[in-house]
Amino acid sequence: MRIIILFLLVLIFNCSAAPYKQSKVNGVSFVAAPKKVDDTHVIPVVNVNANYAAIMPFGFIKSLEHPNIDHNTDKQWFGETRAGAKQYIEVLRKQNIKVMIKPQIWVWRGEFTGKIMMTSEEAWKALEDSYTSFILEYTELAEEVNAELLCIGTELELFVKYRPEYWFKLITKIRSIYKGKLTYAANWDEFRRTPFWDKLDYIGIDAYFPVSDKKTPTYQDCIEGWGTHKPRIEKMTKAIDKPILFTEYGYRSVDYSGKEPWVSDHTMTDVNLEAQVNTTRALFETFWKEEWFAGGFIWKWFIMHDEVGGENDPMFTPQNKPVEVVISKQYAAYK
Repeated sequence: MRIIILFLLVLIFNCSAAPYKQSKVNGVSFVAAPKKVDDTHVIPVVNVNANYAAIMPFGFIKSLEHPNIDHNTDKQWFGETRAGAKQYIEVLRKQNIKVMIKPQIWVWRGEFTGKIMMTSEEAWKALEDSYTSFILEYTELAEEVNAELLCIGTELELFVKYRPEYWFKLITKIRSIYKGKLTYAANWDEFRRTPFWDKLDYIGIDAYFPVSDKKTPTYQDCIEGWGTHKPRIEKMTKAIDKPILFTEYGYRSVDYSGKEPWVSDHTMTDVNLEAQVNTTRALFETFWKEEWFAGGFIWKWFIMHDEVGGENDPMFTPQNKPVEVVISKQYAAYK
C-alpha cells in the first residue's frame, strides 16, 4: 500500500512540475492563387504543425487617392474572390485547420496601404462606402462559414487616423452580422495609435519590427533587439486588457533580414538562410511563452509547396528552407 501511495505522489508531483504550454494560434498566411485548392495543397500546412490559416481575398485601388475598391470580380484570381476564399476554407477545414479571414487591399504598383489618403470630404465618403461594401462581403462570408477570426483591415493607418468615427461605426455594423472574434492588422509602427482596440478581441500587429542592423544577426543579437519593442507591446496588452496577435510575422532569407523586415524589394537578392533562422527563433523565444500573446501567422505560405521557396530563394516564404523546420518544431510545442 505504501508503494502505491508513493507512486501516486511521485506521479502527481511530476505532472504538477511539468511546464504548462498554452495553446497558440500557429498560423500560416495562405496566399491566394489563380486556382482551386485540394488536400495536396493543405497537407504541407498540416505537416508544419499549423492549426490556423489566414485566408486573404483582395480588393484593388487604382491609386492612394482613389476612393473606389474593386472586389469580388471575374477579373481577379480565384483565391482573391469570395467563392475562392470559401473553397479554400472548406478544404482547410477538412484537415482541422481553423481560419482567419483577412481581406486586404492592393494599391496599384504595390504602394503602401497605410498612405491611402483622400483629398476631399466627398472622396472620404466614397472610400468609406466602398470599404464598407468590401469588408461586409467578407463579414458575411465569415459568419456563413463560422470563421474563428475576422480581420477588419490591414495597415490602413491614415484611413484610421483621419476617419476614426467611421471605424467605430463599422465595427458595430460588423458585430451585428458576425459573431466570431475580431482583430485589425496594424503595422508594427502603427499599433500604439490605433484607437479602437478595446472594441476588438485581439490587438493585431504585423510584426516587422527592426531587431538588428547586422548582415547575419545572431540569435542573441535579435533577442537583444526585441528589448526595445517587447515592453511597449506588453504595456499595450496590459493597458487594453486584450491579447496580442501577430497578424503577420516573418523575415526574408537575405542579408540584413532583421534591419528593415518589412522591405520586399526584389533588388535584395543575397540569400542568407542563417539570418532568417536566427531572427525567427528569437521572435519565437521572445513571445510564444507569454500568456498575453495569442500567436501569429507566418508570412507567407504558397499553395504549391514543392514549387516555391528553397535554399536559393531570398523572399519571405519559409517553405523548403531551414527555417521551416524551426517553425514546425515551435508550432508542435504549442498546439
